[in-house]
Amino acid sequence: MRAAVYNAPFDVSLGERPDPIIQQPGDAIVRVTATCVCGSDLWYYRGESKRKHGGPIGHEFVGVVEEVGADVTTVKVGDFVIAPFMWSDGTCPHCRYGITSSCVHGGFWATQGADGGQGEYVRVAEANGTLVVVPGGVPDARLIPSLLALSDVCGTGHHAAVGAGVVAGSTVAVVGDGAVGLCGVLAARRLGAERIISLSRNPARQVIATQFGATDIVSARGDDAVAEVLELTDGVGVDATLECVGTGQAFTTAFAIARPGSRVGFVGVPHGVEVPIQTAFGSNIGLGGGLAPVRAYLPELLTDVLSGAINPGLVFDYEFELADIGEAYKAMDERRAIKAIARL
Repeated sequence: MRAAVYNAPFDVSLGERPDPIIQQPGDAIVRVTATCVCGSDLWYYRGESKRKHGGPIGHEFVGVVEEVGADVTTVKVGDFVIAPFMWSDGTCPHCRYGITSSCVHGGFWATQGADGGQGEYVRVAEANGTLVVVPGGVPDARLIPSLLALSDVCGTGHHAAVGAGVVAGSTVAVVGDGAVGLCGVLAARRLGAERIISLSRNPARQVIATQFGATDIVSARGDDAVAEVLELTDGVGVDATLECVGTGQAFTTAFAIARPGSRVGFVGVPHGVEVPIQTAFGSNIGLGGGLAPVRAYLPELLTDVLSGAINPGLVFDYEFELADIGEAYKAMDERRAIKAIARL
């Protein structure tokens, strides 16, 4: 099969990999119909996170079930399914508590011998607990981007909002204007936030943030951004802060704009981060979030996508052919694209 291969930093290309086969009774084979590049993939692309050279990459996909193992009961051949960015059994103690990202039998695509999501087929372990069926068969093509967003960024943005304690009437700030940050804006609106401040310097991303429910845009960075948010909140700070970047500066900003007694929900993959513990201690600011249990959120978010209540697919602004996967990575790395999608 054709699949993306991570060759080295700044070098991802389309290659050939073995077609997956059923290995365990709980496996399913999914034919990928849409996949995408994630902001977290860029940590590997830039060489800031280590990854085995010559292996698969990618963790977001939707598609059609082609084959199932003997123990698979929740999906059948022909079902259109969404795969979260991790597999999970749905039955272990952590899954039962809703933290599917810590499943004792779970794992990540493109690691541990697993297929990557940026290819034509994927063997899905723990299919019963992992895959979510979209009712009605293969959906309208216009719906595919929003369904694909549910595999990661929509649920991850939602997790930031939950971790930050967003409730109806909240004043919220979202640090980061990538796909996850924009979905954080959407999540805050969905949870009833009254005021949503998006920290973004990119005009195109500001437009989407506004469409998703942002009431205020702060285009400054660092101390200037902190001063502007505090001015907007009469010096108080915000009730809930979503950190959707994962850098030291983003964490510093998030804690500086959080009002005393509030929480920061972080979902950006941390790189070079030191939690400002003195600020957290002195102002009683909590820290929530982490690796998002996307599978746990999928049913409720899918319901809202299918009803038209939310349209997270707007984060996709760059469409590419799988053969051009390297250019898609480059476009996202250079911030010429928010999020790149390929239809197979």
